[in-house]
Amino acid sequence: MQLRGTTWIWVLTVLLLAFAIRSVAAVTWQSRLADPATFALPDSATYWELARTIANGEPYQYGSSESRVFRTPGYPAILSVLFFGRTDPPVVWARLAGAFLGTLTVAAAMLLARLLFNRRVALLTGWLVTLYPGGIGLSVLVLSEAPFCPLMMGQLVFWVLAWKSSSFSRQITWSGLAGVTAGLATLMRPSWLLFTPFGLLLLLVVQSERRRQLAIAGTMLASLCLTMTPWWIRNYRVTGTAVLTTLQVGASLYDGLNPQATGASDMSFTHKIYWDLKTQPVAEQELFEVRLDRHYRELVWRWVWQEPGRVTSLAGVKFLRMWNIWPNSAEIGSVWTYRLMTLAYLPLLILSLVGAWKFARLDHPAILCLLPAIYLTGLHVIFVSSIRYRQPAMLVLIVLAAAVANGLMDRQLKGSKLARKWVKR
Repeated sequence: MQLRGTTWIWVLTVLLLAFAIRSVAAVTWQSRLADPATFALPDSATYWELARTIANGEPYQYGSSESRVFRTPGYPAILSVLFFGRTDPPVVWARLAGAFLGTLTVAAAMLLARLLFNRRVALLTGWLVTLYPGGIGLSVLVLSEAPFCPLMMGQLVFWVLAWKSSSFSRQITWSGLAGVTAGLATLMRPSWLLFTPFGLLLLLVVQSERRRQLAIAGTMLASLCLTMTPWWIRNYRVTGTAVLTTLQVGASLYDGLNPQATGASDMSFTHKIYWDLKTQPVAEQELFEVRLDRHYRELVWRWVWQEPGRVTSLAGVKFLRMWNIWPNSAEIGSVWTYRLMTLAYLPLLILSLVGAWKFARLDHPAILCLLPAIYLTGLHVIFVSSIRYRQPAMLVLIVLAAAVANGLMDRQLKGSKLARKWVKR
């Protein structure tokens, strides 16, 4: 695992370039907005206001007291640091913080590639993740993907270390750290909660060394639960019921599965359903936030039961929206931005598919690189879908793409050497 001096220089060069590109993108994106205090995306404002409540020591809630379990506290807690000593810090600070977190993602991706392959693949991974437009975008938008991506990568790094550990004590240590980072990642993006049990169950089914995988699974799940426990206790005290992530799951589920659903997000229904439920009599004492979440879930399951064919066709639409070559909406920018994203995405997707076929064997930890793509795809054929939700998975798939690209470069180099020898003869 020790790196040579020249390798360290290249690693630092890649990381400095990654931060520079993301910082320029952050400032440029903010300068495009008419009001320097705005975000462009509505979700960003909710994180910002929750960060303000944390910094001011106020109750953790969004807006009214009916939104006390609106979002997990991970990303707002990070943003709250910007408010210390400032009433209204510049929004660009949040984007620059995202640029730093995006640079950490590059570093973690390189480490993952080094553990799975070699130095050259690690450096190539660093270059590709540094320049990948989707990764740059996630870094500079004020969204929870910015801190989530390095934590997701960190979990996979610790998981690989646990997989490759020869001693039981190291295996338990790395598995525990993987579970902790999984919990922290869930506090950033609550949809990540089921990834760890999903991946562990899948590996337990296909792996022959089940005793080893059981030790990893038990430790990882235990540390994940320990990390999430403070949030679970807080939610129970506030609501009187168990809430594993947030009380927005019902609304998000209805956004993806309702009679008017198209696969894209459209939360215009919330106002009507809110007031319809608000006017209904309540038989028992229960928080309205809990009742609203349950009401959305009941609407979803009723419609799914009545329209299974429509649900199936929507799943296909959402799959195509997530892995589409061309961006689905006009939020990102000009047609030249679209072309740049397509030119970067398509070759990487092809290389990563080749890498999955070549390297992701059941007995090799490289198979972990496929799990985020499988999990997130399964998640977003149910919930709403867009190319935004594939970007974290693509950052991991780039490791496989870099391994294939490295092999092609080696083959090309050997071919040119043979050609020169033939000419000399």
